[in-house]
Amino acid sequence: MRYHARWVLPITQPPIENGTLVERDGRITYVGPRASAPAGDDYDLGDAILLPGLVNTHTHLELTAMRGFLEDLDFADWIDKLRQSRNEILQSDILLNSARLGIVEGLEAGITTYADTCSSGVAMEAMRELGVRGVMYQETFGPDPAACDAAIQALTNLLETFTPQQTDLVKLGVSPHAPYTVSDALYKATAKLARNRGLPLAMHIAESGAEEDIVVRGSGPFADRWRKRSIDVKKRARSPIALLEIQDVLQPGALLIHCVRVDDDDIKTIARRGCSVAHCPASNAKFGHGVAPLLPMIAAGISVGIGSDSVASNNRMDILDEARLAVLTHRAVSRRHDAFGAHQALALATIGGAQALGIDDTVGSLETGKDADFAAFKVDIARTTPLGDPCSAAIFALPGRSAELVAVKGTILVERGHARASDPTLTQRVRKAGAALAQWSAAKAITPV
Repeated sequence: MRYHARWVLPITQPPIENGTLVERDGRITYVGPRASAPAGDDYDLGDAILLPGLVNTHTHLELTAMRGFLEDLDFADWIDKLRQSRNEILQSDILLNSARLGIVEGLEAGITTYADTCSSGVAMEAMRELGVRGVMYQETFGPDPAACDAAIQALTNLLETFTPQQTDLVKLGVSPHAPYTVSDALYKATAKLARNRGLPLAMHIAESGAEEDIVVRGSGPFADRWRKRSIDVKKRARSPIALLEIQDVLQPGALLIHCVRVDDDDIKTIARRGCSVAHCPASNAKFGHGVAPLLPMIAAGISVGIGSDSVASNNRMDILDEARLAVLTHRAVSRRHDAFGAHQALALATIGGAQALGIDDTVGSLETGKDADFAAFKVDIARTTPLGDPCSAAIFALPGRSAELVAVKGTILVERGHARASDPTLTQRVRKAGAALAQWSAAKAITPV
């Protein structure tokens, strides 16, 4: 099949006007000018931008039902309300429907790859069902060192269940959640388990002031919650990143999510250890956590991708919009118009995310031999016409638009802005879960734990 578009953006090569991508058996066999394309059946996208499938390096698909439910809360209180309401209201079928709806939303925004941290395990089923590419990082929790062995056994049991469910598109990883929910012993044991099984690691780290307080000073709201459970709290490390290094968690390829509160020494450690970073500008800003030092991390040679975080914290899944926000934020902070450009942001949303997940030999750019994961967006409406620089248009004009066409390994999953596999009753089922959460909230007092 020959896919023709006004602009083809390979990412690793300059944009191609009046370009063509040729797909055969799920692989890209040609990317170049339409006039030179080999013979084949034609799919003419017309006035459109064709680019690699977008990569979301951090999300929580199972929490889609919580959109708008956890607004304007202190971070520790946000965590408490999420945990309690989820445990009492969101049963496994609701979580699975939430994950399905999250993927449909992402697909229609051009996202073909999902790096999902998941507690229930439903993300893997949803990704397989809907035909997308991704990795599910199975989460583990446990602040009490005495419970470490039990937590590792529970994690091992889950891995035994999910390992056979892996496919060439959907893989399994593990995620010790964060320093305020994971003991030092559990960090060390989880990292050892991941190494022994050859599984990728991901973890929330250096995200908030409350997290920094419990790690660096043994104080703050998370420390108070530990003490109420008779868990010993003390200073653990110079910084959250230093804590991970002490516990030997920073293995090559580990995905560090957020990295807002990192200094120069932390950045050097991340680079030296060969870890990657999921940059989540909207979530970081919405919580008031701050602005991650994206530019110094890139300058240090760290692989960085863009993540949406959950819609419980961000309210939407739109990686082009995240990339746009990254450009605006880092230009504003640096007070330089040329600090971070649209071309760089688009690279983070595609090949950068693929590099962060270690799959850049397969996806992330439009190159001969790679899998045919791509997304096309129409540019024939007022706000994208006229079209000068197609990369800038993709970042500054396309966010919020549904993709015209999305494919994973050559299989079309979205056409004319709608996911082919979308269940017309899915939205209504998730909406009912949202109503149940609202009723729970109205009747329930949150207990800090």
